[in-house]
Amino acid sequence: MPDVDFYTAAASADDWIDAGIAMLVAIVIARIVDHLIAKRGETVSEVVTRGELSPATRTRLRVIRRLISAAILLIGAAVAASKFPQLSSVAKGILASSAVLGLVVGFAARQTLANGIAGILLAITQPIRIGDLVTFEEQTGEVEDMKLTYTYIRLDDGRRMIVPNERLAASSVVNHTILETRIQVQVSVWLPPDADLDQAMKLIAEEDADISVAVAEVDKEGVRLSATTYATNAAERGRIAADLRARWLRLLREHQLSSTEA
Repeated sequence: MPDVDFYTAAASADDWIDAGIAMLVAIVIARIVDHLIAKRGETVSEVVTRGELSPATRTRLRVIRRLISAAILLIGAAVAASKFPQLSSVAKGILASSAVLGLVVGFAARQTLANGIAGILLAITQPIRIGDLVTFEEQTGEVEDMKLTYTYIRLDDGRRMIVPNERLAASSVVNHTILETRIQVQVSVWLPPDADLDQAMKLIAEEDADISVAVAEVDKEGVRLSATTYATNAAERGRIAADLRARWLRLLREHQLSSTEA
């Protein structure tokens, strides 16, 4: 009898080792395949576009990489589970005794599955792409990454907003760069009601022909002027806005036109 117990324990240990090896091999293969796909994308980019991949292509490529990695890991998990013959009989017994289990599991995974399907649809339809400047629920930022279940948006203050893909697909999103690659940058200053508005507008407009200036708002406290220019990408938007605002305020002070930042 002791010999039988010892043999059973040894066989169980072997099963665990085989299962662990199967999962380790799956993880390694997933990493290698992911790296090869990424390198292939870079090679195609250099040959076809002679530069970086477009935002649409990068988004699709990233989703494909994650789908393939998930499939490889799922296969590895199935192979690892097959090393335990007892799992198959136990699972059959549980499923035969209660069909409710399937309903419970399906309901629990509904949100995850919905987010995953929404992520695939977002990658196909491309309402937003990696690198786009978007406004979602009154928060504006750059799309930094799109995973199968969540999208990461880098806000103007450096924080990351992580949005479930199902919620993103079901809500309205303002995409500032989907058609126009340039990004509008606008800054404002307030002047007293009796200030020389023409001179204040001319000061900043003369420095750069690409800057347009207009009267944005008038009330009893003063007049708000706005200056508009463009940035080539979302990353430059904050720097350009800060530089434009500083130059305008400096010019207003030099010409003795009092102003306050809006």
